[in-house]
Amino acid sequence: MKTLALLICVILSANAFAECATNARGETVCGNGHTTGGYNQKSGTAWTSQTNQNDVRTSQTNRGGEAKTKNGKGVAHGPGGSTCYKTANKHGCN
Repeated sequence: MKTLALLICVILSANAFAECATNARGETVCGNGHTTGGYNQKSGTAWTSQTNQNDVRTSQTNRGGEAKTKNGKGVAHGPGGSTCYKTANKHGCN
């Protein structure tokens, strides 16, 4: 039932996206360059991602994860409270 509701939301919101496609991993991905979203049927994970005026991309999953990235660097917060980072020279988690 959750899957059906999520797919309906993705289809109904297709006007906000340029187009949707299923990739090689079975994920449905829609996007217009600034806002994207998708759903992986195999894992049951849905995600959305938006880019702000400073080109910082914020991504969130339905499982509680969140990441903020720019130019390959960023910070990710996992649903269990873990925080990971990647800079130009370092990476790690706490």
